[in-house]
Amino acid sequence: MMDNDLFEKGLQQRKATLGADYVEKNLAAADDFSRPFQEAMTAWCWGFGWGDDTIDAKTRSMMNLSMIGALGKMHEWEIHCKGALNNGVTKEEIQAIIHVIGIYCGVPQSLECFRVARKVLDERGLL
Repeated sequence: MMDNDLFEKGLQQRKATLGADYVEKNLAAADDFSRPFQEAMTAWCWGFGWGDDTIDAKTRSMMNLSMIGALGKMHEWEIHCKGALNNGVTKEEIQAIIHVIGIYCGVPQSLECFRVARKVLDERGLL
């Protein structure tokens, strides 16, 4: 059973970070197979995790870029790179995060992050 308040809180935060269009497309594409996961992830990750005001959204975005970069999940890294920009993370901060990814996760992984960041930054007119 899903906590509706946590879902609504998560939905608001998810839209603020990733953009309402992106989130609404994901939820609309959910079917009977994937909808329970989408709802649970929105409540748990975005409502419970991101809904805690102890760490601000910008810092959470920076943490996410580091962790997702370390995992090498580049599709998610691209989504969260866009979200990080929405949450006030600067191009220079993204660059510094990628440097740390290179130190702790290896040069090939940092090169992948730079490749994706360049695409996102170029789309935003920041390069």
